[in-house]
Amino acid sequence: MHHAGDEEKYPLILGNPPFAGSLDYENNAKDLLASVKTKKTELLFLALFLRLLKPGGRAAIIVPDGVLFYSSKAHKQLRQMLVEEQKLDAVISLPSGAFKPYAGVSTAILIFTKTNSGGTDNVWFYNMLADDWSLDDKRQPLLPEEKLGVTLAEALTEAEHAKNNLPDVLARWGLRETSELERPRTSQSFCVPKAHITANGYDLSLNRYKEVIHEIVEHLLPREILAKLATLEDEIQPGMKMLESMLILRHDWQTEINQSSFLPENPNTEEQTCL
Repeated sequence: MHHAGDEEKYPLILGNPPFAGSLDYENNAKDLLASVKTKKTELLFLALFLRLLKPGGRAAIIVPDGVLFYSSKAHKQLRQMLVEEQKLDAVISLPSGAFKPYAGVSTAILIFTKTNSGGTDNVWFYNMLADDWSLDDKRQPLLPEEKLGVTLAEALTEAEHAKNNLPDVLARWGLRETSELERPRTSQSFCVPKAHITANGYDLSLNRYKEVIHEIVEHLLPREILAKLATLEDEIQPGMKMLESMLILRHDWQTEINQSSFLPENPNTEEQTCL
C-alpha cells in the first residue's frame, strides 16, 4: 500500500476494497497508520482513498456493514474523521446477497466529499431492498431487460419498484438537500442531522436511526375469549351430530351391501339343484 506521489491527485474515486483482510503493521504505509492504526484492509483502504482524493474530490466506496457500527477505536476514529473532518454525504444500505455467489456479507456504500474542514450537516440514508436481480446464488434478473438498471425510459410501477430500487435511489439522491430533508424516518430514505450522529457515537448503521411503526393490537379479555369459544362450540355441535348420523347411515348401507353379495346370482336355486 505505497502511494508516494499520488496524494491528493484524484477528483473522483469509486472503490470496492477487499473485505475482512488483515495486514501486518510493518507492511502498511506509515502515513496511513498515522491516520488510523489498524490492520483491517477495509479501514486502511478508506484512509488511503482520503489521502488520494483532491480537496473537493468525491468518493463512493462499498464497505462491509461492520465499518458502520463496530466499536473498535479504529472504526470509530475513521467514522468520526468522515463526519467531522470531511463531508459525509450518504450511506446507502445494499440488499443482503448483492454480492452472491461470491460473498454473502451485508454491505453499504459510503459517499463522501473531501474538504479537510468538515461540512457534514445532514447524512442521507437509503435502505435499498432490491437491485433488480434475485438475491440468491443464481442472481437472475427479476424484470424485463428494459426495466433493469438505473436510468429507464418509463417510471416503474410500485410492484416493479419492489424488485428494482435503483432508479428511486438516483431520483431521491438528487433531492437530498431539499424534499428529502422532510421525509420521516419511517420512509425508505431519510436524512439524519450531524448532531444525532455525533450523539450516537458516530454510528452510521441505518437501523440506528430508522423508525419502525408498530401496529397496535388489541387483545380480548380472557372471559370474552371463553365466551367466544362457547359460542363456537354451540355452532359446531349440530354439525358434529349430523356428521355422526351420516357415518352411521353409511355403515348400515355398507353392511347391507356386503350381506347381499353372498346371495346366488340366479334366484331360482331350486331349479338349478334339480338339473
